[in-house]
Amino acid sequence: MTSTTPNILLIVSDDHGYADRSALGSPDVSTPNLDRLSAEGTSFTDAYVTAPICSPSRAAMITGQYQQRWGATWFDTSGIGGAPTIAERLSNEGYATGYFGKVHYGDEGPGDRGTPPKHGFQESFYGLAGQSMGRLHYLRHSEAAVSEYGQAAEAMAVQPLWSGDEPIQTDTFLTDEIAGRARDFMQRNQEKPFFAMVAFNAVHNFCWQLPAEELERRGLPAFDDWHPGASEYLDWYDGAISPNLPNGREYYLAQLELMDAQVGTLLDELERLGIADDTIVVYLTDNGGSTCNYGDNGELRGTKYTVWEGGVRVPFIVRWSGVAEAGGTNSELTSSLDLAATFAAAAGAEADGTLDGRDLRTVLSSGPGHDELHWDCGWQWAVRHGSWKLSWCDASSPTAEYVTTVEHTTPGDGFFLCDLANDRGERTNLAGQHPAIVDRLVRAHSEWRAEVGLTVLPAS
Repeated sequence: MTSTTPNILLIVSDDHGYADRSALGSPDVSTPNLDRLSAEGTSFTDAYVTAPICSPSRAAMITGQYQQRWGATWFDTSGIGGAPTIAERLSNEGYATGYFGKVHYGDEGPGDRGTPPKHGFQESFYGLAGQSMGRLHYLRHSEAAVSEYGQAAEAMAVQPLWSGDEPIQTDTFLTDEIAGRARDFMQRNQEKPFFAMVAFNAVHNFCWQLPAEELERRGLPAFDDWHPGASEYLDWYDGAISPNLPNGREYYLAQLELMDAQVGTLLDELERLGIADDTIVVYLTDNGGSTCNYGDNGELRGTKYTVWEGGVRVPFIVRWSGVAEAGGTNSELTSSLDLAATFAAAAGAEADGTLDGRDLRTVLSSGPGHDELHWDCGWQWAVRHGSWKLSWCDASSPTAEYVTTVEHTTPGDGFFLCDLANDRGERTNLAGQHPAIVDRLVRAHSEWRAEVGLTVLPAS
């Protein structure tokens, strides 16, 4: 292999709290392998995903285009669209492509474009989370489990997984199974450039679904999944999330530590195969940490479901020998949109002008990041330009009320202007003091909406 065709390992976790890394000083967190990755690579401090929820965020991540271009703004409108994916671009450059883990671009079913075999992945092992309320069970995926759970099978996400276009049954611990299949793929394709996307279900709720030996080792009690007849689902759910779940933070941390251990096995496998220096490794999560799942976003305001920083700013680490500084940090404005452009350029693909991201090699060599980034869920939106961030929310919308009541987070109300250089936690609303900046950012977001095909906002 030459340096012009590096392998690519993209690791995506689910709902990982921004502050939940031991390298950042979190006293109850143990993530030695993510810490190792950051010590060997560069951490982007101002990195974002394009949505505060998984399905539209993942759609943009895999295509390198704002998902609003095909109308994906929230769960009910999300999908992968028809844009070329990273896997399709890299397949065209001769890469072996493999997908391992959670799939959630919308409500796709077997054989739909949203399934990995239909958007460029030659090999795959995956679960369709869009068919199971956005989650995968950590332990059970079989017809026997579906029969046992009955009406609860969808909510508890115990359906069989998929290998290519064929269903596959397994009741192994999902985090270990995902990493094991990815390691096998890398081993079999070590002589050619490969793209392995590893999408852990961890640390999405419900984190009490741990192997029995892990519960015993950690002194944690078992907690039952929902079964019809015990209670109505939403009543049960409220008791199974923050602040009502006993040992909730401990379950979350256990799943995080077990995922981190599997990140370590992936890094070790690259070392064992002698291809670590020939492999770009990227780690990020799909959206901010979730209140209901005991994730911690530190000083960042808000959580998953909101366009506050805690909903859209994410851990983002790049290890790239000779390109990313070991132990470095980069504060340029960065996005998950940049992955497609970066990987395509690294593979030698010609730029086609369709991508909304930029090649991170330029940013890693002291070049500029994005001037501006946008988020838009319909009922809430935000724009960041430089250090200024303007957000808006219709607190009276049904979705805002649902997020507040059911998911235990507060998305905001009306306009909120913040200078992130001085107020990273979005504590002080400067909208009244800087009406000209508000007007300028409203116009910028209106122009962006028109450019991606959304309805233009009225003037403020």
